[in-house]
Amino acid sequence: MARNTFREDETLKKSVNKKTVARLLAYLKPHWKAIAWTLVCMAVVVVCALLNPIMMKVAIDDYIEDSNLKGLYIIGILALLLNLASMIASKYRVYIMSKTTNKILLTIRQELYNHIQTLSFSFFDSRPVGKILARVMGDVNSLQDLFTSSVITLIPETAMMIAVAVIMLSLNYKLALISFAILPFMMVSMFYIQTHSRKRWQKYRKKTSNMNAFIHEDFSGIRVIQSYASEKKTSETFKDLCVEQMKAFVDAVKLNDMFWALVELSWGAGTVLLFWYSSKLMNTGTVTVGTIVALTSYSSMFWRPIMNISNFYNTLVTNLAAAERIFEIMDIEPDIKDSENAIITPKIKGDVEFKNVTFAYEDDIPVLENVSFKVKQGETVALVGSTGAGKTTIVNLISRFYDTTKGSVLIDGRDVKELDIESLRSQMAIMMQDTFMFSATIKENIRYGKLDATDEEVINAAKAVNAHDFIMKLEDGYDTEVNERGSRLSVGQRQLISFARAILANPRILILDEATASIDTETERLVQQGIEKLLKGRTAFVIAHRLSTIRDADRIMIVDDKRIVEEGTHESLIKSRGLYYDLYMAQYKFLNESA
Repeated sequence: MARNTFREDETLKKSVNKKTVARLLAYLKPHWKAIAWTLVCMAVVVVCALLNPIMMKVAIDDYIEDSNLKGLYIIGILALLLNLASMIASKYRVYIMSKTTNKILLTIRQELYNHIQTLSFSFFDSRPVGKILARVMGDVNSLQDLFTSSVITLIPETAMMIAVAVIMLSLNYKLALISFAILPFMMVSMFYIQTHSRKRWQKYRKKTSNMNAFIHEDFSGIRVIQSYASEKKTSETFKDLCVEQMKAFVDAVKLNDMFWALVELSWGAGTVLLFWYSSKLMNTGTVTVGTIVALTSYSSMFWRPIMNISNFYNTLVTNLAAAERIFEIMDIEPDIKDSENAIITPKIKGDVEFKNVTFAYEDDIPVLENVSFKVKQGETVALVGSTGAGKTTIVNLISRFYDTTKGSVLIDGRDVKELDIESLRSQMAIMMQDTFMFSATIKENIRYGKLDATDEEVINAAKAVNAHDFIMKLEDGYDTEVNERGSRLSVGQRQLISFARAILANPRILILDEATASIDTETERLVQQGIEKLLKGRTAFVIAHRLSTIRDADRIMIVDDKRIVEEGTHESLIKSRGLYYDLYMAQYKFLNESA
């Protein structure tokens, strides 16, 4: 069962994007004090580590050879104090960076969430919610190791490697160069591995994103799945996705683990070369035992940073794909945004005008063509037409969820593109057939129409649409918790709550998009009284297939063939015996036959 959910929407890239790395590191800038303290702690750790082999050389060549116990005691105590300081500094730097990293992740996640909320409907139309969720949660979490390692690993280990190389060359440049002889081979091999590793990790993240999207979609539609006994089929699809993710992970890890093996092989080969050449120099008396021991320790210290830096690069390769996916979203500009000189919308009167409006969701496929009409303040207009005719598109343009392709939409004589979006939409209310309920109390769901509303205002709004009685019959009344999407409530009850939410918002322009389509006849009788109060003094657009619900509209407009083909009152349209008459009589006949 192929779905849009599994669309491979990420492009695989072959090299590390320097701009992405720079953008990530920019998040460290506000935390420079914490970074500075971390660097101080790391400097203590590095200095202590560098002094240990020197003290070992002195102990062997100067104190052990001369049986100087006092000197050994002194150097032993000094070594103990140095390593104690190193341990404390190491613990503290990890604490600071862990705290700082979590603050950075909080900032990134908040920025990403805030940005997604500003994006236009076209963004959500083309992406499953599961994939968006994967960005906000999984991809942001993946950056934790990257930020921590960039400071704790990259900087000190690079400094350690350079310092160790200098010390080794100063102790005995011949032995040092022999120890480094294997380095070019290792660097070439590492370059080859990283080139292919990043692509495999990107593929793994794609498969993970697909699986998350599938899980979210299936659990959201679990009633449909169970109703059609499709559990077996969806389980097979889920298994296929899991297998794809597992294979992608195994492929990435197989190449990824070669980093460690390569560094350890190079370390071992370098040490063998060091011992081999040291034995020759010892025969000539040009090198001391203490120097060889110190160089052996430094050799270990030289290769360990390379291993850690390789691991950091591996972390970078592994998680950079997550960063790119995050920035991909952040770089998307909303299709609908305020102009530079957007006007804060004053209190709307409610005059609405379409001037030669043409609109297309996709290029060259218009949904509306050259549509023009005027609606006066306080007028109730019903939009009628077949599915896909463009009724919902008209109200979406009024709310500026989309912008016109050609022409303009005016509210109180001003083009909506000139108005501040937030101040415009705050004076509108939209109720749809599929009423969304949040996982909160009924009171909180109603209060969403006016966040600072008092309990009394909430109750009055519910009473106005005849929702109060059924709410009070629930176990906790207005404090009753409803599940996500309001699954504990009937369709009619959810609609009544949405009406209460709308009347609490006190909008100047009201849009009812099939808002009563799922309400039974008894519930509809109750809510009609509330709708009358809701419509009073407001400009309203009502979309309805049930034509009996719009007979009292001030004007009915029939949308067909991408334009308004008829308009008038119910009585005048019936008399004209046009498209509206045909629709009304067909529906009337169907209802009589059903009865």
